[in-house]
Amino acid sequence: MPLQNRVTPLGELIADPGRGLVYGNRGCLHDRHGGIRRRFVGKRWIACRLEFRGWQREPLLQPGRFTELFFLDEATALAAGHRPCALCRREDYVRLTRVWDSLHPGQVGADAIDAQLHAERVIPAGRGQRHHVAELAELPDGAFVLNDGHPYLVLGNRLLRWAPSGYAAPRQRPADGRVQLITPPSLVAVLRSGWDPLVPLLHPSALAP
Repeated sequence: MPLQNRVTPLGELIADPGRGLVYGNRGCLHDRHGGIRRRFVGKRWIACRLEFRGWQREPLLQPGRFTELFFLDEATALAAGHRPCALCRREDYVRLTRVWDSLHPGQVGADAIDAQLHAERVIPAGRGQRHHVAELAELPDGAFVLNDGHPYLVLGNRLLRWAPSGYAAPRQRPADGRVQLITPPSLVAVLRSGWDPLVPLLHPSALAP
């Protein structure tokens, strides 16, 4: 039976047999039986490599340890509000801080980045995911928008519907118009900078004909 540790672009945790291409965590979200009891703990939401220095974490969802999360790809992790890990993705993290300095002068270090992202990704009252209004024509590839209640990836002149197994149901991307933006604005700016991470930015299904 699959564990409830796959993350959607909407930040939800679902059970799906697919592993995903990116790993991460946002604290201990499960109880001693492995049941998910909360959406997050704290503001440090990170996205990691699937493999690093041969480290192994078995079994998953150990009592009192952080909840191991899996994302379809980096675009999904960014949409959910996760930023690169400063350890296993040091090069990506350093590049993030350089972009961040141009966006938010004076915000230095992981704590400042995490605080800003938390304000962009979470509704304070209900702790649900916060969305933003954006001009569709201005969004870079890799951003996620809400369309008919579903998360769609922006890629070239198409919008691709997200699913746990990959992308499908392409739609023509309108030339203009305002949309509900899922990816936090600061991470959209990172994508706009020409983001080429150490983990897969897009699942191979996004590039299928």
